[in-house]
Amino acid sequence: RKKSRVPIILMTYYNPVFRYGISRFLKHSKAAGVDGLIIPDLPPDEAGELTGIAHEKDVATIFLLAPTSTEDRINLVSRASTGFIYYVSITGITGSKLTINGKMKSMVGKIRSISGKPVAIGFGVKKPEEAKAVAEIADGVIVGSSIVRMVNENIRGLPRYLKSLRRAI
Repeated sequence: RKKSRVPIILMTYYNPVFRYGISRFLKHSKAAGVDGLIIPDLPPDEAGELTGIAHEKDVATIFLLAPTSTEDRINLVSRASTGFIYYVSITGITGSKLTINGKMKSMVGKIRSISGKPVAIGFGVKKPEEAKAVAEIADGVIVGSSIVRMVNENIRGLPRYLKSLRRAI
């Protein structure tokens, strides 16, 4: 926090948050500089307690939408998300191949028009050219699995990789 104003978004699963204690977890997260929280296995319609406490602690809640999301789901996620909306670009697993097409552009536009919130795209973004293409249609680019893999396999190459992504977008 002393050196950067870049928002810090923490991604975790719900069980550790629940076991730690929602209020305590959010208090400690905020104290550590966390600005927002993504909990992919916590549906927005079951997140009332967490979203209420997160609001009190000034921690944004970010929920996910997929290519298969209905308009009702988009509305629900739009109400529950207080930061941005995370659009999962593919119907697969993290690290899968990304394909940018008209359907993705259309869905991002629909989400924006319904929610009035920024939309960030993640899942499958690995290469700088993919990040550039995503940045052309979304408000944010999420690169996860590639960074985690690099931390585990080639941490010395991480700064160069991150710079290549930044230059691309």
